[in-house]
Amino acid sequence: MKSNLVCRNRETVRINEYIHMPKQLSPAQVEQFWNDGFLFPVDAFDGVQAKKYRNLLEEAERDHPGEIHAEHRNNAHYILKFLDEIAHHPVILDVMEDLLGPDVLLTGTVLFIKEPQTPAFVSWHQDSTYTGIEPKEGITVWVALSEASSESGCMQMIPESHHQGILEHHDRFGENNILTRGQTIEGIEKERAVDVTLKPGQISLHHVRTVHSSTPNRSDDRRIGLALQSFIAASVKQTLGEDYALSVRGQDPFQHFLRARRPQSDYEPEGIAFREAANQRLSDILYHGSELKRDY
Repeated sequence: MKSNLVCRNRETVRINEYIHMPKQLSPAQVEQFWNDGFLFPVDAFDGVQAKKYRNLLEEAERDHPGEIHAEHRNNAHYILKFLDEIAHHPVILDVMEDLLGPDVLLTGTVLFIKEPQTPAFVSWHQDSTYTGIEPKEGITVWVALSEASSESGCMQMIPESHHQGILEHHDRFGENNILTRGQTIEGIEKERAVDVTLKPGQISLHHVRTVHSSTPNRSDDRRIGLALQSFIAASVKQTLGEDYALSVRGQDPFQHFLRARRPQSDYEPEGIAFREAANQRLSDILYHGSELKRDY
């Protein structure tokens, strides 16, 4: 039997008393995740299903450009059933249970799309910098709906960087930086970076304190990913105001988050209104203490 563990300051400590054999990951993969702060690739669904999801997303972009576009990319799973389906995919939730324990919440999703031959990039940062969660423990799952290669601007991870606390970030608000505040960590040892390459239908997972980035898409295809950002244990709290979360596995005994709703159909008025309310709360949290504010 293997306990869920998290490495903090190079000391391994128990995050809860849940002990089980992993459902989806091997014990070696569990250990690798907690040692390195990331793991890839994990097969979630096949390329045929990934293509179906991509087609549905691009259809949504064409038919409802006001709801799905570069500056309105947060929490689309509240209005599109197929994104909600991905967020609740049994393979993904088994992986999260293997790492976080039986009671798992999902705080949100973000669509990260880089058009071909464009300068958009993501600077070096840690996901939990401005999210307000305490303790800063959680996992981001990145779902590839198109190929994520070095050429197309896949994510890059700094191994073992999650063992540190939150590093100093500088808000740059760069025009081509698609992060919310353009938050940037200086002085990264880029030669240590690992390219997180994925095929459509594969996922990567990284700790919310893992330092990572991505470069521009220099390929001839779109780089399309859905970030399930982030999965947390039910015991984690939001400290910067009330926020919504979905209970995706097990129970929610602590009730630290407002309960989010799942879509019954695409673009239902209640879902659109709920997404707007959730995104406003998210924006208030992410831009807490900032003098500037973007549309995403």
